[in-house]
This record gives sequence, structure tokens and C-alpha cells, in this order.
Amino acid sequence: MENVLSEAAQIILTILPIVGVVMGGIVIFFYLLWNYKQKMFMIEKGIYEPKAFDFITYSLLLGLLLFSVGMVLSVFFILKEGITYGLLGGLIPLAVGVSLLIFSTVRRKNER
Repeated sequence: MENVLSEAAQIILTILPIVGVVMGGIVIFFYLLWNYKQKMFMIEKGIYEPKAFDFITYSLLLGLLLFSVGMVLSVFFILKEGITYGLLGGLIPLAVGVSLLIFSTVRRKNER
């Protein structure tokens, strides 16, 4: 089969994900730096109050997201390829999502 894309287009398509990852890393770095400097300024002024992290809500949200993504990927891979090793790409997030949902449910019941 003949290659339809020119060499310049192939180079651009190869470099694009690399640039995206680098730019994303730079954005995350500056966000963390800004957040750190903001907290240090608040500590110096004496107005900093640490926020409690709600682990149950976080695990519930993450569990629902991973469960949804895992379910969609599993159904897609079953319909596209059948039951193969590629199905693990959907079953792994599905299993992690289910385990996080079970964890949040059990922890809520234990706190009551």
C-alpha cells in the first residue's frame, strides 16, 4: 500500500504527542509552584487553614469514573474483538472501579 502522508505530515504527527506531554507537564509544574507559593504566603500571614481530605468521597468519585470507563471499554472490546487479551484494557479499570466502590461502601458502613 502506498503511503498517503508526506514526510512533513508524518513528522508533525510524530512530534504532536511529545509536545502535548511536555506542555501538559509545564502547566502542571507551574500550577503546583503557584499553589505552593500561595500556601506559603497564607502561612506567613497566619490565615492558612488546612483542609481535611474526604477520602470516602474521593474513592466514590474515582470508583464511579473507573467503573464507567471500564464498562464502556469492556463492551467495546468484546464487540470489536471478542474475548481476547485486549479485553484486559477494559477489565482492569472496571475491576479497580468496582473495588473502590466496595471500599467506599464498606468504609461508610463502618463509620456509622
